[in-house]
Amino acid sequence: MSMLGDDGLPQPAAGAETGAVAVGAMRFGDHLALAFDGDEERYAVLAAYVRDGLESNHKIIYLADQEDADAVLTRLGTAFAATGIDVDVRAAARDGLLAPRPVIEAFMASGRFDPDATVDLLGTEIDLALVQGFKGVRITGETSFSLRGWPGTERFREFEHKCQGAFQAPGTRAMAICQYDRRWFGDDQLRLLLACHDGLVRVDDLHDDGVLRIAPTFTPPGLALSGAVDESTLPALRDALAVAARRDGHLCLDLSGLAFCDTEGLRAMLDTRHAGDGMDRQLVLRAVPGYLALMLRIAGWDRLPGVFVEEAAA
Repeated sequence: MSMLGDDGLPQPAAGAETGAVAVGAMRFGDHLALAFDGDEERYAVLAAYVRDGLESNHKIIYLADQEDADAVLTRLGTAFAATGIDVDVRAAARDGLLAPRPVIEAFMASGRFDPDATVDLLGTEIDLALVQGFKGVRITGETSFSLRGWPGTERFREFEHKCQGAFQAPGTRAMAICQYDRRWFGDDQLRLLLACHDGLVRVDDLHDDGVLRIAPTFTPPGLALSGAVDESTLPALRDALAVAARRDGHLCLDLSGLAFCDTEGLRAMLDTRHAGDGMDRQLVLRAVPGYLALMLRIAGWDRLPGVFVEEAAA
């Protein structure tokens, strides 16, 4: 829980950005922030959010920065197609399941951004969707418009705080993801804005059976492994590595959470340096635990061409 400052708005708590909710685990009442560094990560989360909403008969309201509705659908369709997640945004829009709303029309119709009026508008949209028979509502909004200096947008953090209160109301059947591009927001500014949310949202895990968890990473591209790689979890690791290896460029494997890994698991990781096109990629093994670093040195695999080992801090 964030503490309130002298202005009555939440202040960042220590460790506020550690941990995040997988998008597939979101529930009604969640008001989460997607703080992303690139569009691949952004659309991987949003495509899953929209797909899950369509499968659950939720109305999806997409608040886009300064675009008309058709342009929003074109952009989303192109971006979602690249994620491998099957979402037909134009069909969803035709059926009234997905509603693109340019923020300049939705929030700036009066010529000024008003936090109270905007929260009321979203509440009306939610109530209308429920009356129409939807089981719930999913809202996601791009936030870069708040940096444009439009009248009233200096109160944007106040708006986020009011949204937090609205989504926490008993019996709410709505959830929200607020999109923050880290490349545009200053660090201090972003921390204050993120404090107005329940937490962060992240992409779904590729695998989690309670023994081994595999999560995709985007900056740098690769995988984060935690738990144990043994005979039982090796097939899942190989499947995830095969998917990760399909992309061009180098690959980073974050091993900081790997409590155990056998020789076959390590061999499977090292095999991903072969890109399959005659050119080997660079493979970065990051935050390698001490026991695993020792295995690499004994086998001489730490000296393989294209393999870079970054040992975990002692």
